[in-house]
Amino acid sequence: MSQHPTLTWEPMQDGSVFYNRHQLYSISGKLPGDLNDFIIAGCRYAGPLAIMRDTSKVVTLGRVAPAFSKAQIQVYSPSGEPLLVFSWDQGKIVRFGWTGDERLVVLNEEGVYRIYNLQGEYQQYSLGSEAGELGIVDARIHETGLVALTGSLTFLEVKEWQGAKCLTLANPSLSQPPQSWTVIPPDQTISRHVEVLLSVESTIYSVDNLESVDQRISRGPFAHMSPSPNGKSLALLTFSGLLWVVSTDFQRSLAEFDTSSVAGASGDVHQVEWCGNDAVLVTWSSLAVLVGPFGDTLQYFYSGSTFAVTESDGVRIIGPDTCDFVQKVPASSVSVFRPGSTSPSAILFDAWENFSRRSPKADESIRSIRPDLAAAVDECVDAAAREWEPIWQRRLLNAAKFGRSFLDLYDPSDFVQVGQALKVLNAVRFYEIGIPLSYTQYTQLSPSHLISRLLSRNLHLLALRISSYLALPPDAVLKHWACAKILRSKPTATGTGRNAELDGDDALCKTIVEKFENLGGGDVSYADIAKRAWEVGRTTLATKLLDYETKASDQVPLLLNMKEDKLALLKAVESGDTDLVYHVLLHLQKRLSLGSFFRLIEEGGPRLALAIRLLQVYAREQNRDMLRDFYYSDDRRVESAVLCLEDAAGSQDPTAKLAAVKAAQKFFSEDKDRTFEAKMMDESVRLMTFQQQLGKESDGKITFFGQSVNETIRTCLVNGMAKRADKIKSDFKVPDKRFWYLKLQALTDIRDFEALGAFAKSRRSPIGYEAFVKHLVEKGHKKEALPYVARCDGPKRADLYVLCDDWRSAAKECKERGDRAKLEQLRNSCPNSLIARELEQVASSMK
Repeated sequence: MSQHPTLTWEPMQDGSVFYNRHQLYSISGKLPGDLNDFIIAGCRYAGPLAIMRDTSKVVTLGRVAPAFSKAQIQVYSPSGEPLLVFSWDQGKIVRFGWTGDERLVVLNEEGVYRIYNLQGEYQQYSLGSEAGELGIVDARIHETGLVALTGSLTFLEVKEWQGAKCLTLANPSLSQPPQSWTVIPPDQTISRHVEVLLSVESTIYSVDNLESVDQRISRGPFAHMSPSPNGKSLALLTFSGLLWVVSTDFQRSLAEFDTSSVAGASGDVHQVEWCGNDAVLVTWSSLAVLVGPFGDTLQYFYSGSTFAVTESDGVRIIGPDTCDFVQKVPASSVSVFRPGSTSPSAILFDAWENFSRRSPKADESIRSIRPDLAAAVDECVDAAAREWEPIWQRRLLNAAKFGRSFLDLYDPSDFVQVGQALKVLNAVRFYEIGIPLSYTQYTQLSPSHLISRLLSRNLHLLALRISSYLALPPDAVLKHWACAKILRSKPTATGTGRNAELDGDDALCKTIVEKFENLGGGDVSYADIAKRAWEVGRTTLATKLLDYETKASDQVPLLLNMKEDKLALLKAVESGDTDLVYHVLLHLQKRLSLGSFFRLIEEGGPRLALAIRLLQVYAREQNRDMLRDFYYSDDRRVESAVLCLEDAAGSQDPTAKLAAVKAAQKFFSEDKDRTFEAKMMDESVRLMTFQQQLGKESDGKITFFGQSVNETIRTCLVNGMAKRADKIKSDFKVPDKRFWYLKLQALTDIRDFEALGAFAKSRRSPIGYEAFVKHLVEKGHKKEALPYVARCDGPKRADLYVLCDDWRSAAKECKERGDRAKLEQLRNSCPNSLIARELEQVASSMK
């Protein structure tokens, strides 16, 4: 049976607070040599350790692995299991540290930094050319960025890990590097910007992106500076050994302790780290001292050098033989297990033990805490969550379940959630996995973050089982598994050359698709997996995987990157998304030559008809030259001719307009079915040429160019160029009727009635003379219209005289024709009695 939890408790503050050192793993012989000979960076939240030999110290090669004689970084899990080894050949390393998602950041003196995952893959970025010229002296790396100290003693900040441009912080005007310095991450400051604290001489400077502030304290300089996990407190250690804890705004002094008075401490202090937010851990070569807020201390002895990692609820201490976790004992555990405790939760736990032994005291205990039973159940559940040993977790949960059975109304969601969480935590705490998360850390992170940590170690089966157990979608696990499988697999050698790769790609693609279908990865993007396959040189596999991608918006861009141009265009057309089709067309237009671009579209046939239509719409509005080239390459003569005519219609330059029409005539003439159009274009060219000649004859004073044949004739007549009008009539075979109408209108407009009369007498009018009368009357020239009425047909003359307001002549015409009915009609419609009387006289004379 496991020992009682209180056996490892140690009291502080007169027994009101307890601290517990729990051994997580036995790691004897797993880590290389004495930790004091190495530079170490620990990842928070039960993350791994990165270890590199300290080249400034002389190390006996017999004690260290031979590989460590080179510039090499090794990564170990907290249980001492090796995770990664890689060599470094990019200059002197200034600092390395961990991001929040367990990636290792390594920065060199030239300002170049790499971000490694746990598989050894990395991304490389730079702080910029200025940082490379000045050099990097030191740096501090936190979970969401880094701050670097340059050779000119200024600070550069990198936010996030996307390779963004670095920012320059306020200049503290240093004359020499600070004795020590630290950073408070943005998520722990009020301003939400990173804050740099510098120990300069006897004071501390606070530097951010806006200003540098002297805090005006006189107890420095400080050898170590360490902010608490919540960013509210700061532990400072002077060179004389005084530990001083203050608030980060330097308004309150929280604690002081003289570390030189610690018995057994020898040499310099190695680390000053926080144990949660309540106590500070100070380490020497083989001693770790926990200092409480009131100066109380607890001492932990080790057989060699140690390394401590601050956690949000404790501190992890890695020694030569063990990996320990020191934490303040949670209040719920104290309430249940503290000797002599009379709290309801302690009584409930005792009642369950009595019940297990079939003792009647169980009922009596339950009755005594009946009013507080619900709170006791909750406290037992919380205490179970904080315990590390499964046997005590189980006993506490059984006690809670026992108490819950006496409650009529109780929400079991917390009980179920804690039970699930503990099952997951116990699985990942196993030494082969090596992620010793506490329940507090687990709730601060989230299950999905834990899944991503397992995936970074390629623990896909465990990650999938945890996802299934917690009812999380398996998509992230399946995606990572597929990418890892592609990276590790090789084509099956069933043939030679390209066929061998194809066979291997088919099998792997089938395996991935079947796994997704069986495990329900319906929302997994095949495009992401295909992209990974393409990145490692498996283009055929990438193409096959993309066939299963349902979102064309994810599918098409990758095909373009892979230069699968025809397939990308085909998929875009099949999607029916016009914006996506335009995206592909514009991308291909920029990347390919025009000939290759047009050939790609034309070879698609009817399947790419939509793309061709969209290309024409776009080009007609934005790039007519490209549309012209496309029509020419596709041998579309009629479309080319129409495009030329559109250009001619929109052109204001006579020369350009004439050239466009000539080009249209040429295109029409090359199509045997368009002889009529070709002839029309030829006549248009002749007309425009003649119009240019007319314009020159008028010294440019009269505009002819761009007019129709009718308009040109009318313009000539209006401007006294009758012979030119006759020539146009002759050359362009204008019908007599149309010409007479044009000349009638033109002479009427310029009021040349004499010329109009001569024109009417020149020959018999093909349009008759009624047209003359009506047009002149319409234009208000009734008097001038009268001479033409006599030339009109007899039956119509009376009405035409009326149009000219000559009622007498109308009556006379009726009398001469003996048309009494017409005369009576005129009398009934006359405008006044005077005319009516005259018409009556004419009518009476006809009797």
